[in-house]
Amino acid sequence: MASHVARRLLTVEEYHQMAEVGILQGQSLELINGEILEMSPVGSDHASIVEKLKDLLTVKLFQKAIVRVQNPIHLSKYSEPEPDLAIVQYREDYYRSAHPSPSNIIAVVEVADSSLAYDLEVKLPLYAEHGIEEFWLININQQQLEVYTRPAGDTYKLRQIYKQDEVVRLPKFDLKINVRDLL
Repeated sequence: MASHVARRLLTVEEYHQMAEVGILQGQSLELINGEILEMSPVGSDHASIVEKLKDLLTVKLFQKAIVRVQNPIHLSKYSEPEPDLAIVQYREDYYRSAHPSPSNIIAVVEVADSSLAYDLEVKLPLYAEHGIEEFWLININQQQLEVYTRPAGDTYKLRQIYKQDEVVRLPKFDLKINVRDLL
């Protein structure tokens, strides 16, 4: 006869306390739905795209929005992921007192190569559940940008695929970007 074992989920506060005392030092982790998950190693392709996108968006959105690179966003008591990029509302204090929450987030960007399944099966539902209006997935393997909008439950109602020769818009700023500049 199998016995039921209850899981003990960590809160963001407990996760921060563990980091403060050095338990999580030197590890690439994020808190998702109360569980500490190890993030995939970042390859040179992945890192290059993140840096290129950071520079591009920072110039185009200067003092209109803040582009956060691999920094936490606070989604709930149990989830504080670290997306590759988060475009958040501009604040003069640059979120010094607290990480951005869903109401502050304009878009989240994940760059996927070996992390594709994780980004689609874990991150996408998480972002949708918390009402993140726009989720961009840069799919390195397919050389395309997937833009997810209209969150509903744990998914998005709309998915648009952009190839290298196309232009994507970030509607809030009427910003147009050549997809080839992202890849």
